Amino acid sequence: MVSRYSSDVLGAGRRTRVIPEIPATGDVVAEDPLTGFCGQVVACSATSVTLEDRRGARRSFALAVGSFLVDGQQATLTRPRPVAAAARVSASGSVAVEGLRARTARAARIWVEGIHDAALVERVWGHDLRVEGIVVEPLHGLDHLADALQEFRPGLQRQVGILADHLVAGSKESRIAASVSGPHVLVTGHPYVDIWEAVRPEVLGIRAWPEVPRGIDWKTGVCAALGVSDPATMWNRVNGAVRSYKDLQTPLVTAVEMLIDFVTIGGAEPH
Repeated sequence: MVSRYSSDVLGAGRRTRVIPEIPATGDVVAEDPLTGFCGQVVACSATSVTLEDRRGARRSFALAVGSFLVDGQQATLTRPRPVAAAARVSASGSVAVEGLRARTARAARIWVEGIHDAALVERVWGHDLRVEGIVVEPLHGLDHLADALQEFRPGLQRQVGILADHLVAGSKESRIAASVSGPHVLVTGHPYVDIWEAVRPEVLGIRAWPEVPRGIDWKTGVCAALGVSDPATMWNRVNGAVRSYKDLQTPLVTAVEMLIDFVTIGGAEPH
């Protein structure tokens, strides 16, 4: 006959109490039961934890199994696991490549109308351009674009992307774009008179860009309306206000992204 009872009556059904492990993060308040010292965790190493009480006094204690009280319950404080660093994001919104060494320049190019255009593109997309090995060159206007393209001779591995100001239906810029566009040439741009206007006005602390009457140089008119002494001073203000793509109007961001895709995904190789 098999006994229904264990030979160790006192041991039957006994459970081993599990002492919880709690990461010693800054939101934990713990008490050392031996000294009665209670405080918030302010530091933790591989072997000890530092607590700070409500009067600002600090004491360090060794990390040992079950050596603390948290919310009145026995607990083991452990060193928190390191949190993986978040990926750094470039000014264009792409994931930054750490330890980047600039790629050998491709034969393909991105052309912009002027020095200010080139500076803003570099300010926001400079990291992406170095990753892809793309050089941005100012044209100083579109009037001689056809001649520049004839000299450059675009091809399968020599795509050219052109960023144009004031690219709207019926404009001179739109007619030039239509005359040179082809399988290895893409002209795109934004509707603004000048690249300055593609910067969101709020980042400059103004409600809107001033309206400049026709016949007046746009940059000169903007400076006069805003009470700025000269275009060079205003440009420093514009350029300094731009930190990322979020400071630019969407049409400019879209146009530049299209050009980068065109000259890279198209298969241009280093020259």
